[in-house]
Amino acid sequence: MWTERVRVAEDVAPSDWLAGRLTGRVGTVVGTVPDAYPAYARILHPVDSRDGRPPQTWARVAEVTGRRPHPTVQWHSLIGTTDPWTRETDDWPDGDPQQGNLALPPLLALCDVLAARTTTPEDCYFALWEGWGQLSGGRAWLRLTSDGSRGVEPPPLLTPREKAAPRLHLPGRDYYLLRGPLSAMADLAQYDGPEMCWTQSPNLFWPADRAWCVATEIDFDSTLVGGTPEAIAAVLAAPALEAWRVEPGDSLQSDADVING
Repeated sequence: MWTERVRVAEDVAPSDWLAGRLTGRVGTVVGTVPDAYPAYARILHPVDSRDGRPPQTWARVAEVTGRRPHPTVQWHSLIGTTDPWTRETDDWPDGDPQQGNLALPPLLALCDVLAARTTTPEDCYFALWEGWGQLSGGRAWLRLTSDGSRGVEPPPLLTPREKAAPRLHLPGRDYYLLRGPLSAMADLAQYDGPEMCWTQSPNLFWPADRAWCVATEIDFDSTLVGGTPEAIAAVLAAPALEAWRVEPGDSLQSDADVING
């Protein structure tokens, strides 16, 4: 592991509850985050600007494009195209939200909100999709040196024993299961070390008491939270989060935006 505060679980039984509670169709709220929570929220991922300016909100994009943000808004519809794979248009040529990753500042803001809404903040589970290249090595980047640019291939972030650990199996995805305190999130999300700008949020995380659960599907540009009404109200009120209340059966598929459609 790249941090000593979190360890790979050798027993995935604490995650068995998830599969039976992902009851919705693929692309729906409870097809992504467990059902039976009293309330749910959708957090829109910040819009990364191309020129390095601070991230922008979807609400700001809507002001520019003349469209409307709402609980099931879809990025391509917000920027004026029917093609769900298009990330920029003439209406909005200035960056897009990350898919499959909630950036570190809103991720930590979310953890601050949720830490107060569980009895077990020191005992949490984190699920990481096994397909992330940095976990097994072989993902290279360019690093500038005094002698010019050179390719750097980082070592695998998991040891052979950790990679051999049992996986959490959910429909369409397999995950490594990790365990540690919620306060370790910053260390966990910075796979490549604090000197790198790139981070990766867990795909799922929840406390041992299951008071809430957070899911970031790798193909979504938003993160879902299920929890108590009080927890969801706190998420919606957090200034650092652009969040909307959603219903369990709401679709987040590419055709879900019937307002900006």
